[in-house]
Amino acid sequence: MVPEEFRLTQPPPTSTYFEHLAQGRFMIQRSASTGEWVFYPRMLAPGSGTEDLEWVEPSGLGTVYATTVKRNKPPKEDVNIAIVELDEGPRLMTHVQSVPAEQVFIGMRVRAAIVDGPDEARILVFKPDEAE
Repeated sequence: MVPEEFRLTQPPPTSTYFEHLAQGRFMIQRSASTGEWVFYPRMLAPGSGTEDLEWVEPSGLGTVYATTVKRNKPPKEDVNIAIVELDEGPRLMTHVQSVPAEQVFIGMRVRAAIVDGPDEARILVFKPDEAE
């Protein structure tokens, strides 16, 4: 049994993040006092240590910062794995979909999308930004 002083008084931030995705909403954290954007979900802002993180909806736009292709044995398709830097600053690991894995490139503008993942949970992916 966990002693009372070590019990969480709120759900872990990762649970809240995945609950938002399940509802079809892409939300990340931002410090109310410093404006610092935070991803991966945390209890404290890593740069400032502030505890005033609130859930906000980012623009959903970003740029591919790094990319690689995971080669699969046919007939499975190859999969793109990318680091996307959101316009708000945080970077996250994801997939870029709707284009062949080999056509994803560093500097590509992308837009967030929430899709059904392989284990029935909703996940965040990115697609090329058609506005570019």
